[in-house]
Amino acid sequence: QVQLVESGGGLVQAGGSLRLSCAASGRTFNRNSMGWFRQAPGKERERVAVISWSSNTYYADSVKGRFTISRDTTKNTVYLQMNSLKPEDTAVYYCAAANTAALVTTKSADYWGQGTQVTVSS
Repeated sequence: QVQLVESGGGLVQAGGSLRLSCAASGRTFNRNSMGWFRQAPGKERERVAVISWSSNTYYADSVKGRFTISRDTTKNTVYLQMNSLKPEDTAVYYCAAANTAALVTTKSADYWGQGTQVTVSS
């Protein structure tokens, strides 16, 4: 059974940093795309940052220059380093993975984690 388990969320002041981790189990995703999505109350889930098996990346315009996605294939884990956090970054952050090599989207994701809350206070 495939599981994605996120960790690292929490409460931080504006301008602060957090590092999210997503550990996959049940299979390896070294040849697949993984990524981070978020959903704020009353809003649709949006793609934040994703990485392909060849380390191509996508970032939402709202996080470019502040967030960095990376992966450790030896640990089957993907990370999201979030710097210069803003109150508008407050959301539940979800890890996702796809069975394909293409950059994962909300529609193409095959596996989802349970989510981790990130709250940025002003």
